[in-house]
Amino acid sequence: MRYFIAYDPAITLTRLTIPVLALNGEKDVQVDAATNLAGFNSLLTQAGNKHFKVMQMPGLNHLFQQATTGEVGEYGEIEETISPEVLDIMTKWIQTLKPRK
Repeated sequence: MRYFIAYDPAITLTRLTIPVLALNGEKDVQVDAATNLAGFNSLLTQAGNKHFKVMQMPGLNHLFQQATTGEVGEYGEIEETISPEVLDIMTKWIQTLKPRK
């Protein structure tokens, strides 16, 4: 836990030039989507990264499940493992990547 409290992702993100897909659930109560995605956008731009995409996923919680409240206690009540929309976005994103040589 101490590691996560002390870790500053900005140090890494300002150096990251590989393709990045950053997704957040709109109803995520553990990580504020707007703040988190704005940080990704700003820091990856600062890094000169030309291949990244940030997306806020409407109605989804921290686990990318369709949620009513987004609260942690709701996780066990949701049958969906992960939103098919998120899987589709991830798949299409990966398919856009060119193999490295």
